[in-house]
Amino acid sequence: MKSLPITIDSVRKAYGSYVALDDVSLDVRPGEFLTLLGPSGSGKTTLLMALAGFVRPDSGKFLLGDRDITRLAPNRRDIGIVFQNYALFPHMNVLANVEYPLALRKTPKAEARRRALEALARVKLEGLSERNIAALSGGQRQRVALARAIVFEPRVMLMDEPLSALDRNLRETMQYEIRRLHDDLGITTIYVTHDQREALTMSDRVAVMNSGRIQQIDTPQQIYDRPSTRFVAEFMGEANILAPGSVRTIDGGGASRETLMIRAESFHLDAKFVGQDGVALDGTLRAKAFRGENWLLTLAPDGGQEVLVCIPSAFAGDCAELAAGQRLTVYASAAKVHAIPGATA
Repeated sequence: MKSLPITIDSVRKAYGSYVALDDVSLDVRPGEFLTLLGPSGSGKTTLLMALAGFVRPDSGKFLLGDRDITRLAPNRRDIGIVFQNYALFPHMNVLANVEYPLALRKTPKAEARRRALEALARVKLEGLSERNIAALSGGQRQRVALARAIVFEPRVMLMDEPLSALDRNLRETMQYEIRRLHDDLGITTIYVTHDQREALTMSDRVAVMNSGRIQQIDTPQQIYDRPSTRFVAEFMGEANILAPGSVRTIDGGGASRETLMIRAESFHLDAKFVGQDGVALDGTLRAKAFRGENWLLTLAPDGGQEVLVCIPSAFAGDCAELAAGQRLTVYASAAKVHAIPGATA
């Protein structure tokens, strides 16, 4: 089935004086996996539920292809949904849960069973069709929810933090499985999460939201390496926002004149790793912590705010011998230094 684009046009939603969505516009490409990422209260779930039809926007519209679905009932939008709590029926077995969307659409029983079994096979649950929902693990319940969402062959898939209840290892496995399923089916997918690594791992593009607005939309690498605002920079990882003049260039060109972002893991303890166009930062070591795969150093530059420096254990050298109060110089390549227009440190 051909996937469709989604157009979100100037959507606004307020609850009294609280504005949950503030004139949000977004174009999602056919077959794209796009993630809405942001902290609690950023508006990402409200936007997803409005697109699904469970929240009525105050203004704006939603288009699926060239069809305006803004006022359509949820079951008429041709959208599959996977909820955070799975929303499975405990009194039905696995097969009945997956068949349910087809029953609503008056699909003949024999065809519904065939399609439900095919959907279960796609999510690797062959042989569990008669199992009670209560007897399933969290990961298996998630797979049932996925099978139920795809069984009627929707043109769009919406997922609201579907992995939040799973432990870390299972969560990472399911990230791969959901992305594989998306690629196999080619369904246009909008995925909601507050987990930055999850968004970076799974998405074609990421839309970072805050206070009901989209702060930036771009590829995962661009969002991480080239954030357009201070909020995006700090939300996406261990970002150091440095005032003009905080760093000096290795080639002697002088101090920076812009507000810069350098991620903690972009620093090195040896200048040879950054080249002649790199930058240097001098300061006093305040604290250090061993985190297994890396060392986290807290550095206090002269006259500036503290900076986080993350050194991989394989390149940590004498990090274990470093002591608080020791003078230290760290380096970063020019490619890892990003100026944020209009930001203040």
